Amino acid sequence: MITRQEALAHIGSVPAIGETETLPLEACVGRILADDVAARLTHPPAAMSAMDGYAVPFTETLSDGPLELIGEAAAGTPFDGIVAPGQCVRVFTGSVIPRGCDHVIIQEDVRRQDNRIWTEMPQASPRNIRQAGIDFREGQVLLEAGTRIRPVHLSICAAGNHASMIVHRRPRVALLTNGDELKPPGSDLQPGQIISSNEYALMALLRDWGAEVINLGTARDDPSDIRRRVEDAGNSDVFVPIGGASVGDHDHMKDVFGRLGFDPVFTKIAIKPGKPTWHSRRGHQYVLGLPGNPASALVCAHLFLRPLMNALQGQPANAQWMQAPLAAPLPANGAREAFQRGTLARAENDAPSITPASNQDSSLLTPFVNANFLIHRPSHAPALTAGDMVEGVRLD
Repeated sequence: MITRQEALAHIGSVPAIGETETLPLEACVGRILADDVAARLTHPPAAMSAMDGYAVPFTETLSDGPLELIGEAAAGTPFDGIVAPGQCVRVFTGSVIPRGCDHVIIQEDVRRQDNRIWTEMPQASPRNIRQAGIDFREGQVLLEAGTRIRPVHLSICAAGNHASMIVHRRPRVALLTNGDELKPPGSDLQPGQIISSNEYALMALLRDWGAEVINLGTARDDPSDIRRRVEDAGNSDVFVPIGGASVGDHDHMKDVFGRLGFDPVFTKIAIKPGKPTWHSRRGHQYVLGLPGNPASALVCAHLFLRPLMNALQGQPANAQWMQAPLAAPLPANGAREAFQRGTLARAENDAPSITPASNQDSSLLTPFVNANFLIHRPSHAPALTAGDMVEGVRLD
């Protein structure tokens, strides 16, 4: 049995998937960028008007008399000429600023009659122009390799004249549950049977974490059935078996994967819940076995499976930790490091606090309904009272 830190060190050492693919921008959200994206043009490419109005050479005497209107620069159709003092050109938001101009008088500040305008508000200094390259310049790196792509990144890349991006291939993850007693939702249960529920949250989490997921279904407590399902997903990067990892007569998962050539990395973790979590590898294929108890499976998915997904996509494997005060007391912890479900909330003054779930039993799913935080309790941690600081991992 190894510590959580030792388990994460093994998981964090998994190399990133080397394969990449080129995708159109609209298909890239949530993917991991494989190469830097550099701007193919300067944005904006020229000085542009920030307002509707009149472009002029700035002088301190703009309000002394009328200005001659000599033309118009519509967006996309620049004015062809040079503007001299005493002259102006009609411009609109996004118009290219004509040569000779360094100021835009907004249209609300002028009075116009035929081809002359009068400035009716003081113009203190040149303004209302967006200079060329104020956003970025040609060759500038807009996004670095390793970035997890968000919606705003699509617009940034499009503005840089990219129609596609090179991203890491998604990890292919095969999820396998196991147990003669497990039946799908909607079943009429016989005595001793229960509904199989773990895989639904895990499939959704894995997709959120960037994986391509295949559900191998529920294998019987039969080594040949487990083996057949695993072999059917032979090109998977990761297998995630749920349950079947204890030492009972009907727990066959580790043995089947061992017979298929997967070498054990670790077999247990000194953590609560989640002691039966295990890890094996065969070349560049990996197994991360999760406990069958629902809470244990979900806790260990956040603590270990998410870091594995990050590592395979070239991301840091460590979780995002934070500290906050307790809103309710916690009893002393036992000999095993523990993670307890809690709810992180913020008061009207934006101060955070964490309320532990009242029941931490590893078979219960209901405490996860409102839980968005895993409270870390070190081995032999003392009892805590409301207001004491705790640290942990955010689930959202």
